[in-house]
Amino acid sequence: IIRYFFFGLKEAFGSSPSWLLWLRYSTFIVLYPTGISSEVGLIYIALPFIKASEKYCIRMPNKWNFSFDYFCAAIVVLGIYVPGSIHLYSYMLAQRKKALSKSKKE
Repeated sequence: IIRYFFFGLKEAFGSSPSWLLWLRYSTFIVLYPTGISSEVGLIYIALPFIKASEKYCIRMPNKWNFSFDYFCAAIVVLGIYVPGSIHLYSYMLAQRKKALSKSKKE
């Protein structure tokens, strides 16, 4: 909501208030870890149910000659999610530094 409100004001009026710029580049500090930890936690909690149900799994033999295991895919996602989120978070910190330093110069 904050992001689109920021861009809406910037497009409509050519600029947005400095407090909204700060809010746009600072709320992720709390929201990213909260969202990432809840998503990882929910995937982890769901793993036994995914394994037991075998829902969304494709087993061989079939007409496509293809196999897919949703449980293994969820494990891979967990393995990628944590290091990927660290990269994303550090990128956002750099973007925040860049955007807020520009606003001080102007």
